Amino acid sequence: MTDGGRARVALGVGLLLAALLIGAAAPTFQEVEESLTCQCGCGLTVHSCNHLQCGSALPLREEIRAQLADGKDKDEILASFTDKYGEKILSAPTARGFNLAAWITPFVMVALGGIFVFATVRRWGSRGDGDAGSPPKPVPPAASREHQKILERELRQYDK
Repeated sequence: MTDGGRARVALGVGLLLAALLIGAAAPTFQEVEESLTCQCGCGLTVHSCNHLQCGSALPLREEIRAQLADGKDKDEILASFTDKYGEKILSAPTARGFNLAAWITPFVMVALGGIFVFATVRRWGSRGDGDAGSPPKPVPPAASREHQKILERELRQYDK
């Protein structure tokens, strides 16, 4: 490869990295829209709200555009919406305080449930009198004859 070819490759790589850094720093309109929940009651994000003349999504979109034009980043925009509308505006709860517990608790409970099931099954498997594989002991014939006589006597009394 010639020096000119290497220079072109280096320039191309540099431009690609610069584009990636600029793209990562500047939030897109859609990223911010997807981070906010529409307040019309549809339960969708501002980006996904499908009401044609939504009284919530349209003003929110205009406000997002204005804040992006002012040069604010995604975190600043989300903070301003949170200050104005509360945390209910966010499409995903923040990972702080009680919300952090709400994110972690289901996973902890599933893990604890798995441990409980494993321990219970293991305890059931180890329980026994040592000869779990052997067949049950047969009833002595005298005891079974005696039980048969008692059963016949009670059946006769019942039939009367």
